[in-house]
Amino acid sequence: MSQSNASGSSSSTSFSNAQNSGSGSGNTENQVLTRGRLQDLVREVDPNEQLDEEVEELLLQIADDFIESTVNASCQLAKHRQATALDVTDVQMHLERQWNMWIPGFGTDELRPYKRAPVTEAHKQRMALIRKQMKKF
Repeated sequence: MSQSNASGSSSSTSFSNAQNSGSGSGNTENQVLTRGRLQDLVREVDPNEQLDEEVEELLLQIADDFIESTVNASCQLAKHRQATALDVTDVQMHLERQWNMWIPGFGTDELRPYKRAPVTEAHKQRMALIRKQMKKF
């Protein structure tokens, strides 16, 4: 991923290493989310919550699978545009198109318009009924 440093230059990470690395599910040195960090995240949400060992393993596996699939798909996008390095826009495009996720503060500084969900006819009818009931009181 490209990251801009203080001097304004851009450094890129070669995606050939990311594509060639195997899934080290048992290897903790390749894990982005470690057991300790997962426990810290849980404590941030609820200090009294404690995860079972099986739940921790499952969450760590899901996180590793998500990261691996995101990196692989992003590398494929970079390869498709005939680049030799993975760029943040490749990751952004994959996350937005595949997972409908947009991470603010990375890549372009454009403001993304808020997409309002279409209002269904059933919702309009419920709202009309609620307004009608509210007028009675």
